[in-house]
Amino acid sequence: MSADCCGHGVTFEGLSADYKRRLWLVIAINASMFLVEMAAGALAGSQALQADALDFLGDATTYGISLAVIGSAIQIRTRAAVLKALSLTSMALWVLGSTAYHVLILGVPRAEVMGVIGILALAANAASVLILMRYKDGDANVRSVWLCSRNDALETSPSWSLLWRCGALPRNGLI
Repeated sequence: MSADCCGHGVTFEGLSADYKRRLWLVIAINASMFLVEMAAGALAGSQALQADALDFLGDATTYGISLAVIGSAIQIRTRAAVLKALSLTSMALWVLGSTAYHVLILGVPRAEVMGVIGILALAANAASVLILMRYKDGDANVRSVWLCSRNDALETSPSWSLLWRCGALPRNGLI
C-alpha cells in the first residue's frame, strides 16, 4: 500500500496494526510448517522436506526481522534487508551441500510422505499469500515479505502436481 500526497510518493513502511497482525499470523504459519516438515523429513528420509523446512524457518525469521524493524530509521531497515539476504544465501548454500551429500550417499526418500507434506506446504504458502496480498507494496522489508511469500507459493504449486502425475500421490480425488 502506498499513498501519494501532493505529488510526493509515500512508501508504506509496515506501521499499521493490521499489517503487524497479519505478519504475526504468517510468522506462526511458517514456524509451524518448519516443525511439521522437519519431523516429516526425518520420518521420510527426505532432504527435500528438510530443506523446505529450513525455507519455512528462514521465512519466519526474516518476517520476524521485518516486524522488528518496522518504524525504525531507514539505515536500520536497510541493514535488516541486507542481513536477511545474507542469511538466506547462507542457508541456500548449506541446503545445496547437504542435498548433494544425501543424493550421493544416502537412499531414496519416501515419496508418499513427501507428497502429503507438499500439499500441506502449498496450503500454508497460499494462505500466507492471501493474508499478505493487501500489503504487497512498500519499503524493502515490506516488499521482501510479500515477494518471499509469493515466490514460495509459486514454487510449491508445481511440486504437488508433479508428484501426483508421477504416481507418488493417490489419484482418488485429493487433487
